[in-house]
Amino acid sequence: MKLPQLTALLCIAGAVFADEGAVSTPAPEPPSTLRESVNSLDESQIQKALEALETNYLSKEVLEGSARQKALLEGLVSRLAPGASLVSDTEKPKEPIPFLAEILDERAGYIRPGAMNADALTQMDAALENFASKAMPALILDLRAIPGGSEFDMAAGFAKRFCPKGSILFTIEKPNAKQERILTSDKDAVFTGILVVLVDSDTSGAAEALAASLRTNASAMIVGMTTTGGAVEFAEFPLGGGRMLRVAVAQVIVPGAGALFPEGVKPDISVSLDPEIQSRIFKRSQEQGVSQFVFDIERPRLNEAALLANTNPEITGTNDGDNAGDSLRDIVLQRAVDLVTAITFYQK
Repeated sequence: MKLPQLTALLCIAGAVFADEGAVSTPAPEPPSTLRESVNSLDESQIQKALEALETNYLSKEVLEGSARQKALLEGLVSRLAPGASLVSDTEKPKEPIPFLAEILDERAGYIRPGAMNADALTQMDAALENFASKAMPALILDLRAIPGGSEFDMAAGFAKRFCPKGSILFTIEKPNAKQERILTSDKDAVFTGILVVLVDSDTSGAAEALAASLRTNASAMIVGMTTTGGAVEFAEFPLGGGRMLRVAVAQVIVPGAGALFPEGVKPDISVSLDPEIQSRIFKRSQEQGVSQFVFDIERPRLNEAALLANTNPEITGTNDGDNAGDSLRDIVLQRAVDLVTAITFYQK
């Protein structure tokens, strides 16, 4: 309790750490560094810091009564995130994007579920059947933009399409070990080729569990950014006034990977894409597909026929930007395609 209390009081008081005898006043440390500084203190140092704040800080009222309790709650929620959060009971869940499946230049099948639900799973089954009929050697599974949630049974359903029968997909553990739940694959994998999974810093919950399980059980390579670290089950406690405290009460454990909370899933290949660019690509790809955001389209060149026709395709050919995807590029998906190409080449 003392570490988050000290963190909150330091934030509210505007206090900073300094070495004894220092002449100049150091700039306030960013939150991550502040946490590291607090973690480095022993019990006696923590107690001295709390006493110094209580005795010397210029505004006593911000460290007393309800203000102190608010500081304590703020510190706890901040330190325990994403395992704890204050939410509104009118908060609307994030809208999923539509399912998308496509073949990328005959190199790989591409599936973007958009959501972790039964409809997406049904559509994925149809896409996998289509890819199998075309003997696709690789699959890129894009878990970006899936709303965070605790649909772990559904995540297990997705994983079963790729993991060997009998595999332990993941375990959901509560503080009481007797309450753990083990999810296993009870069917043969539908796809056993090269598998690449795309994630980003917003990938959370069931999608995280799926990504980690596929790496362990289906030798999937993960491309993107470290995920949120929210692969937990939550309980919500009403506080009144339309507010609730959401608290993690169980966590996902993946064989070979351990707990995903709170560190998240680290990618095998780190690539970041600006969220705004990603949003634009996802929106436009719903109608136009994703290939245009991966592969460069060769522009028309000036030739003899154009000279005879008194035209210049190098100029007129640049006016179809919307159809060519403009300059938007999904560099995360590009890296995945490059990875598939390299693996396929060396497997031949």
